[in-house]
Amino acid sequence: MSFQLIKKISRELAQRILKDDPDAFHHRLSLKHFRLIVEEVIFGVETRWGKGFDVVLLWAIVISLVAIMFESIPTFREQHGTSLYIIEWGFTIFFTLEYLLRLWVSERPKEYAFSFLGIIDLLAIIPTYLSLLVVGSHFLLVIRAIRLLRVFRILKLVRYLKGAQMLITAIKASKEKVFVFLTAVITMAVILGTLMYMVEGGENGFDSIPRSIYWAIVTLTTVGYGDIAPGTTTGQFLAALIMILGYSIIAVPTGIVSVEVAKASKDQSAITCNRCGEIDHILESRFCHKCGERIVTDS
Repeated sequence: MSFQLIKKISRELAQRILKDDPDAFHHRLSLKHFRLIVEEVIFGVETRWGKGFDVVLLWAIVISLVAIMFESIPTFREQHGTSLYIIEWGFTIFFTLEYLLRLWVSERPKEYAFSFLGIIDLLAIIPTYLSLLVVGSHFLLVIRAIRLLRVFRILKLVRYLKGAQMLITAIKASKEKVFVFLTAVITMAVILGTLMYMVEGGENGFDSIPRSIYWAIVTLTTVGYGDIAPGTTTGQFLAALIMILGYSIIAVPTGIVSVEVAKASKDQSAITCNRCGEIDHILESRFCHKCGERIVTDS
């Protein structure tokens, strides 16, 4: 291996290899050093090779997803079925090798295998092999779309995960209120659906209470498929009330979650004074407004 390789890996890794073997780049690398380089390429994004590998991986995921979508079109599948089959297996073999390499270079293979992305990586290749036994199961390969989450790593969007974490915290904090709200909506849909069944009967499509409840849910959520519609004056009046009620309840869960988001945002942005413990500061504050102590922030 020449010194050109040093330019394509991180300085820290090059120093680590040279410390272990000063002449490592003058002859063939050992399996240990080669494994370290492969690990940096697969799991790192700070080097040219690392970024290139992840970009190629993302494009492979996107192209394979497009191929799966086109394969679901009967006319396109009839004309290009053989080409799509070859493309599918080509990408599956590529993703299989990538998964095996990740297991090989990972310091803790078991932890990676059972991690979220590790499970997704495995699920992204299983359907193709499963299709040999179960016809049509290869369409489950759309799960590869979840692997696009790696774009956060490539485009350095990890800083936005703090906002996502705040939103998750807000949703968890409001789950009891949202559950009560959903219970009330379901109860309301059951009552209104039953009323419509009693008012309309089976002549206008309300031939059973479950079907009437389905109509009430569709109307209450302002979807309005129009497959069932009341024909009596009383039914139409009741339907109008349900539509208005649907618009009025839309804001309820939004308001609940918004309050919790505001609370979570305030908790995360709170700056605490080490001297007096005051937390009610302006974000740009450099000194405590209560005792005058200099404020130390994480940033």
